[in-house]
Amino acid sequence: MSTDTPGIDPLQALRAPRDPACDVFLTGPVFLDIIFTGLDSAPVRGTESWARGMGSSPGGVANMATALARLGLRTSLAAAFGDDHYGEYCWDALEQGEGIDLSMSHTVPGWHSPVTVSMAYEGERTMVSHGHEAPAPAGTAPRTGTAALTGTAALTGAPALTGAPASTGTAAPTAAPAPPFPHCPPRARAAIASLAPGRSEPWVATAARNGALIFADVGWDETGRWDLDALPDLAHCEAFLPNAEEAMRYTRTDCPRAAAHALAERVPLAVVTLGAEGAYAVDGRTGAAAAVPAIEVEALDPTGAGDVFVAGFVTGTLADWPLADRLAFAGLTAALSVQEFGGSLSAPGWAEIAAWWQLIRTCASQDPAALERYAFLDDLLPTTARAWPLRRAVPTIGFRQ
Repeated sequence: MSTDTPGIDPLQALRAPRDPACDVFLTGPVFLDIIFTGLDSAPVRGTESWARGMGSSPGGVANMATALARLGLRTSLAAAFGDDHYGEYCWDALEQGEGIDLSMSHTVPGWHSPVTVSMAYEGERTMVSHGHEAPAPAGTAPRTGTAALTGTAALTGAPALTGAPASTGTAAPTAAPAPPFPHCPPRARAAIASLAPGRSEPWVATAARNGALIFADVGWDETGRWDLDALPDLAHCEAFLPNAEEAMRYTRTDCPRAAAHALAERVPLAVVTLGAEGAYAVDGRTGAAAAVPAIEVEALDPTGAGDVFVAGFVTGTLADWPLADRLAFAGLTAALSVQEFGGSLSAPGWAEIAAWWQLIRTCASQDPAALERYAFLDDLLPTTARAWPLRRAVPTIGFRQ
């Protein structure tokens, strides 16, 4: 785990001897993220732009995994890593730096790590990525549906290429299809999936059958259909967390709150993120709803903020907090993350959360009613906090010791 505040375990009061060793399982491609910050405007064709800052960090699904681990959740990640220096750096940063369990991950000889270059300016970002889908570990089979290697929306598994015997007039024995990667997700309290139209990941159903609560986000529907029935794994989900535009398109509504209520008819928890306006959630089991405004911050780099939001909401859900507290906590962690550059390494730990809570209460201009929204932090946070902010993404990798 992150060494920010050793011993902070949000699930400590709920743990029992027979509980899963893993709190959250997730899978997907790991990218090396190279982030340029301090750009005054978007790059202009035919010119050279100089950035005032840059950082490198593990990206892709590593954003979510790191955010979960820094909040004290025991996190297991199944991913492919290249055997280049980029892959070595990402593996070390996740396993040694963050305490993430990589026992289900593997290194692919001769495969280079996917890379994303992200440029942050005017509170937004532009990204350019390159990568090839990793070959699956031996003995795995194709997953249902297809997806390109884009962000956390794609798994690392791919059909294994095998030689076929020459035709002899006699049918060759046909091996039984092997289960897809990861064919046996660990028993966990929760798992995080990224849904895509027309694609089903068998591991999601397996994890749900084994008792994991499935939390899912979704990407832009390139087909333009926006059909919830085209998301088969939605049936296994405990919570669905689209943004406002995605939610309205999927529900054919013109209001994010109406979209959340419509989605709550399909999943137990519907959470719609509203950008600068915060988030809105509906509990489909009870009908209860909650709205929490966003925290106003000066955003340096929004890379990974959505992943951090999901991690915060998962933490609060597993800890059995009230719905409004989960939303407030998720929004707070996302707000803290955008004040640092980098995706995974901008995710806050408990030290930054504690430091923010101490700092914000000393500001004379703060509305007492707004502060009351975060009073639940008093029972969670350490009495002392390290200086904030802490070191984040590094400008380069591979310095000699």
